[in-house]
Amino acid sequence: MKTALFPGTFDPFTNGHLDIVQKGLNLFDKVVIAVGENASKKTMFDLATRIQWIEDVFKNEPRVVVKHYSGLTIHFCKEVGAQYILRGLRTIGDFEYEKQIAMVNADLAPTVQSVFVLSEQKYTAVSSTVIRDLILHGGDYASYLPEAVTIGE
Repeated sequence: MKTALFPGTFDPFTNGHLDIVQKGLNLFDKVVIAVGENASKKTMFDLATRIQWIEDVFKNEPRVVVKHYSGLTIHFCKEVGAQYILRGLRTIGDFEYEKQIAMVNADLAPTVQSVFVLSEQKYTAVSSTVIRDLILHGGDYASYLPEAVTIGE
Protein backbone atom coordinates (compact mmCIF):
# COMPACT_ATOMS: atom_id res chain seq x y z
CA MET A 1 0.00 0.00 0.00
CA LYS A 2 1.41 3.38 -1.02
CA THR A 3 1.02 5.74 1.93
CA ALA A 4 1.83 9.44 1.86
CA LEU A 5 2.17 11.74 4.84
CA PHE A 6 0.90 15.29 4.35
CA PRO A 7 2.37 17.29 7.25
CA GLY A 8 1.44 20.79 8.31
CA THR A 9 0.11 23.01 11.03
CA PHE A 10 -3.19 23.57 9.16
CA ASP A 11 -4.02 26.72 11.13
CA PRO A 12 -6.61 26.67 9.58
CA PHE A 13 -7.06 23.92 6.97
CA THR A 14 -7.72 25.68 3.63
CA ASN A 15 -9.09 24.86 0.20
CA GLY A 16 -5.47 24.86 -0.94
CA HIS A 17 -4.70 22.07 1.53
CA LEU A 18 -7.81 20.23 0.36
CA ASP A 19 -6.60 20.52 -3.24
CA ILE A 20 -3.25 18.94 -2.35
CA VAL A 21 -4.87 16.05 -0.46
CA GLN A 22 -7.24 15.37 -3.37
CA LYS A 23 -4.27 15.27 -5.74
CA GLY A 24 -2.51 12.96 -3.31
CA LEU A 25 -5.46 10.59 -3.34
CA ASN A 26 -5.01 10.26 -7.09
CA LEU A 27 -1.41 9.13 -6.51
CA PHE A 28 -1.51 7.14 -3.27
CA ASP A 29 -3.65 4.48 -1.63
CA LYS A 30 -3.74 6.37 1.67
CA VAL A 31 -2.93 9.89 2.83
CA VAL A 32 -2.11 10.53 6.48
CA ILE A 33 -2.70 14.17 7.30
CA ALA A 34 -0.21 14.88 10.07
CA VAL A 35 -1.16 17.91 12.15
CA GLY A 36 2.06 19.16 13.65
CA GLU A 37 2.63 20.54 17.10
CA ASN A 38 5.43 23.07 17.10
CA ALA A 39 6.21 24.69 20.44
CA SER A 40 7.94 27.61 18.70
CA LYS A 41 4.92 28.36 16.49
CA LYS A 42 1.96 30.26 17.93
CA THR A 43 -1.28 28.96 16.44
CA MET A 44 -4.63 30.72 16.30
CA PHE A 45 -6.63 27.51 16.69
CA ASP A 46 -6.00 24.72 19.17
CA LEU A 47 -4.86 21.29 18.07
CA ALA A 48 -8.17 19.54 18.81
CA THR A 49 -10.09 22.06 16.69
CA ARG A 50 -7.69 21.73 13.75
CA ILE A 51 -7.89 17.93 13.88
CA GLN A 52 -11.69 17.99 14.12
CA TRP A 53 -11.99 20.29 11.10
CA ILE A 54 -9.88 17.98 8.96
CA GLU A 55 -11.74 14.88 10.16
CA ASP A 56 -15.01 16.61 9.26
CA VAL A 57 -13.72 17.55 5.80
CA PHE A 58 -12.76 13.92 5.07
CA LYS A 59 -15.50 12.11 7.01
CA ASN A 60 -16.59 10.29 3.83
CA GLU A 61 -13.08 9.46 2.61
CA PRO A 62 -11.76 6.28 4.27
CA ARG A 63 -8.35 6.63 2.60
CA VAL A 64 -7.58 9.75 4.65
CA VAL A 65 -6.38 9.41 8.23
CA VAL A 66 -5.77 12.38 10.51
CA LYS A 67 -3.11 12.19 13.23
CA HIS A 68 -1.10 14.67 15.25
CA TYR A 69 2.61 14.58 15.89
CA SER A 70 5.54 16.52 17.26
CA GLY A 71 9.18 16.19 16.42
CA LEU A 72 10.71 15.40 13.05
CA THR A 73 8.32 14.66 10.21
CA ILE A 74 10.64 11.99 8.86
CA HIS A 75 10.46 10.10 12.16
CA PHE A 76 6.67 10.25 12.06
CA CYS A 77 6.73 8.81 8.53
CA LYS A 78 8.43 5.73 9.91
CA GLU A 79 5.94 5.54 12.79
CA VAL A 80 2.91 5.48 10.46
CA GLY A 81 4.55 3.49 7.67
CA ALA A 82 4.52 6.29 5.08
CA GLN A 83 6.87 5.84 2.14
CA TYR A 84 6.18 9.33 0.78
CA ILE A 85 5.91 12.89 2.03
CA LEU A 86 3.32 14.86 0.09
CA ARG A 87 3.94 18.59 -0.27
CA GLY A 88 2.16 21.27 -2.22
CA LEU A 89 3.95 24.01 -4.11
CA ARG A 90 2.41 27.43 -4.76
CA THR A 91 5.46 29.49 -5.63
CA ILE A 92 9.14 29.17 -6.49
CA GLY A 93 9.84 30.14 -2.89
CA ASP A 94 7.89 27.09 -1.73
CA PHE A 95 10.00 24.94 -4.04
CA GLU A 96 13.30 26.24 -2.66
CA TYR A 97 12.17 25.73 0.94
CA GLU A 98 10.71 22.27 0.33
CA LYS A 99 13.74 21.16 -1.70
CA GLN A 100 16.05 21.87 1.25
CA ILE A 101 13.87 19.90 3.64
CA ALA A 102 13.51 17.03 1.14
CA MET A 103 17.29 16.76 0.80
CA VAL A 104 17.79 16.51 4.56
CA ASN A 105 14.93 14.01 4.84
CA ALA A 106 16.54 11.90 2.08
CA ASP A 107 19.75 11.79 4.13
CA LEU A 108 17.86 10.78 7.28
CA ALA A 109 15.57 8.23 5.62
CA PRO A 110 16.52 7.31 2.03
CA THR A 111 13.46 5.06 1.68
CA VAL A 112 11.03 7.97 2.16
CA GLN A 113 10.50 9.95 -1.04
CA SER A 114 9.26 13.56 -1.11
CA VAL A 115 6.58 14.18 -3.75
CA PHE A 116 5.66 17.70 -4.80
CA VAL A 117 2.40 18.62 -6.47
CA LEU A 118 1.47 22.02 -7.80
CA SER A 119 -1.48 23.80 -6.27
CA GLU A 120 -4.21 25.05 -8.52
CA GLN A 121 -3.50 28.58 -9.71
CA LYS A 122 -6.50 29.95 -7.81
CA TYR A 123 -4.82 28.88 -4.54
CA THR A 124 -1.35 30.32 -5.13
CA ALA A 125 -2.04 33.51 -3.20
CA VAL A 126 -3.87 31.75 -0.38
CA SER A 127 -2.06 30.64 2.75
CA SER A 128 -3.12 29.96 6.31
CA THR A 129 -1.22 33.11 7.29
CA VAL A 130 -3.29 35.26 4.92
CA ILE A 131 -6.51 33.65 6.12
CA ARG A 132 -5.60 34.21 9.78
CA ASP A 133 -5.03 37.87 8.96
CA LEU A 134 -8.45 38.07 7.28
CA ILE A 135 -10.05 36.45 10.33
CA LEU A 136 -8.29 38.81 12.75
CA HIS A 137 -9.27 41.93 10.81
CA GLY A 138 -12.83 41.07 9.79
CA GLY A 139 -12.12 40.20 6.16
CA ASP A 140 -14.16 37.76 4.10
CA TYR A 141 -12.31 34.45 4.43
CA ALA A 142 -15.10 31.88 3.98
CA SER A 143 -14.45 31.20 0.30
CA TYR A 144 -10.90 30.08 1.14
CA LEU A 145 -12.00 27.34 3.55
CA PRO A 146 -13.82 24.03 3.09
CA GLU A 147 -17.42 24.13 4.34
CA ALA A 148 -16.58 21.94 7.35
CA VAL A 149 -14.05 24.51 8.62
CA THR A 150 -16.25 26.87 10.58
CA ILE A 151 -14.75 29.79 12.49
CA GLY A 152 -16.59 31.07 15.54
CA GLU A 153 -19.76 29.18 14.81
